[in-house]
Amino acid sequence: MAFRIKRVYDEAEKADGVRVLVDRLWPRGLSRKKAAIDRWLKEISPSTELRTWYGHDPARWEEFKARYFRELDHHGEVIGDLVDQARAGTVTLLFASTEKRINNAVALREYLESRLPR
Repeated sequence: MAFRIKRVYDEAEKADGVRVLVDRLWPRGLSRKKAAIDRWLKEISPSTELRTWYGHDPARWEEFKARYFRELDHHGEVIGDLVDQARAGTVTLLFASTEKRINNAVALREYLESRLPR
């Protein structure tokens, strides 16, 4: 069971397993066919207000995660579904940001992995 993270613009691979777009907005210039996503879960992406406040400012990363995790706490059913999918195989969380280290998919993976049995 595993959660992977990948830019949605990168080539889809069989090893990706279930490909889940976790951004609120559709990625610019990318067709649905090229994206090769299995699910688009915009409801578990950060709220517009949180995304705007954060602005990929490294100084706000820890506070962003804390606020985002509180938002995710209100989506138990969707989170449970993702955890169940990860128990069955690989789930790749797709994001569009050019920032690869501090983005919502990285935070979401941390949140999801904290819900996996040890």
